[in-house]
Amino acid sequence: MKQYKRIFTIVIDSLGIGAMENAADYGDEGCDTLGHIDAFMSELAIPNLAKLGLGRLHPLSHVKAPKEVKGYQARLHEASTGKDTMTGHWELMGLHITEPFQTFTETGFPGELIEELSRRTGRRIIGNKSASGTEILEELGEEEIATGAMIVYTSADSVLQICGNEETFGLEELYRCCEIARELTMRKEWRVGRVIARPYTGKRKGEFKRTANRHDYALKPYGKTVLDALKENGYDVISVGKIRDIFDGEGITEAYKSQSSVHGMEQTIGLLDKEFKGLCFTNLVDFDALWGHRRNPLGYGQELERFDEKLGIFLANMKEDDLLMITADHGNDPTFKGTDHTKEMVPLLIYSPSLTGTERLCDKQSFAVVGATIAQNFGVAMPKGTIGESILPELI
Repeated sequence: MKQYKRIFTIVIDSLGIGAMENAADYGDEGCDTLGHIDAFMSELAIPNLAKLGLGRLHPLSHVKAPKEVKGYQARLHEASTGKDTMTGHWELMGLHITEPFQTFTETGFPGELIEELSRRTGRRIIGNKSASGTEILEELGEEEIATGAMIVYTSADSVLQICGNEETFGLEELYRCCEIARELTMRKEWRVGRVIARPYTGKRKGEFKRTANRHDYALKPYGKTVLDALKENGYDVISVGKIRDIFDGEGITEAYKSQSSVHGMEQTIGLLDKEFKGLCFTNLVDFDALWGHRRNPLGYGQELERFDEKLGIFLANMKEDDLLMITADHGNDPTFKGTDHTKEMVPLLIYSPSLTGTERLCDKQSFAVVGATIAQNFGVAMPKGTIGESILPELI
């Protein structure tokens, strides 16, 4: 059984490949992120994903069939309860989540929480609804600047977000208010996965722009993950994108923030030139944030094409002892009702230049096969209480 020096795990955030068997329990019967994007596009130019066998996991009508398929493929079923970002990523690294995080998409936050947050921060709160971050700035940014009120909103994910103008509200004040919100939302009935500071600049509608000074206040994972096991055994754990925030820094040795999914892939490609031994863990969030939640199948399809171009560069520069695993954390069907995530299976595409075989593996009953495979490759024990079985022995 071959051991790889470096494993690159790339999460295409929200690329589901068809409804889970319990999707109806979530109101998601009939969802299919990849299938509905493919049906929407007159042509879906993703030759590198096709070469890695994505079509073995899901029929693709508008993707040109590759001359040959390389690597291994499997459909992963989520064992945990829920369909949010943190649940999906935490399960990838071995945690089994049985209680979903709280979401307030339909109702906004409870009056008691809003009142306590206002009292503790000393600020009137406006917003308190599910909204796009750019749209709520257009709606309420001028009022916040004029009155000193605080914009609080949520999304389809388990988040409480607070906007603050960097010039009039101030970064330190925004961070202070978010720290109070994080403390309050540790209560079980209000517990959200993340509190997010959303600073912006501009003075009037049409000028508002969110800045790179965003800060996430995440819950720590409920137990040790494969990331912790790697770090404790002296391996590198490099995060790209929002991975660090999702795990609140636990088990991470080096972190890179990304400005977009294309930038995240460029950073990941750059890390092929870095000497390290361990894991590079990348999240590409634009698929979810820009296209899935906003129900834009054309934008989602075009983002997949941009990713595929970068994937071609990545594949061409891999070393013999590198292993690539491409997967997802949940679905977000851009043709589906509402704006929420969708309960779906996710793909697992596995490739290394040194792999000689190619096979569509049987379905796996947990996302945690990803973490278990990484752990076995580096010879570290899965942390106590984690789930997942390695598929490394199936790769030749």
